[in-house]
Amino acid sequence: MPLVEITYAPQVPEATLRELGSALPHLVSLAVECPEEPYDGDLRPGDVELRFRELGPWDRSGLDFVVEVRSKWFESRSRDRQERVDQLHDAIRLATGCDDFGVYLSLPAAAWSQGD
Repeated sequence: MPLVEITYAPQVPEATLRELGSALPHLVSLAVECPEEPYDGDLRPGDVELRFRELGPWDRSGLDFVVEVRSKWFESRSRDRQERVDQLHDAIRLATGCDDFGVYLSLPAAAWSQGD
């Protein structure tokens, strides 16, 4: 289950944030799909968690927004992580029409548990 944090500048239009909220669950799922955690196209609650945070007065960023994806490490994900993050960046650009943003993919050793 990927955790996705979107940190955005105050000037980013609400429509762009809505588009990110709509598109990211599917796009991130495609980006981190692997044999150990296949993506069947049917997202359920808890499959992808999105967290939006506006930059605060002390934050510094030269980008309109940054999408940080954290998903459990698997060897199959790790081998081609740069390709995965580049493809996700391209997919976000197509979905939003934005150019001035970054994508960070982190694959930590992790575990997840979720109730019914």
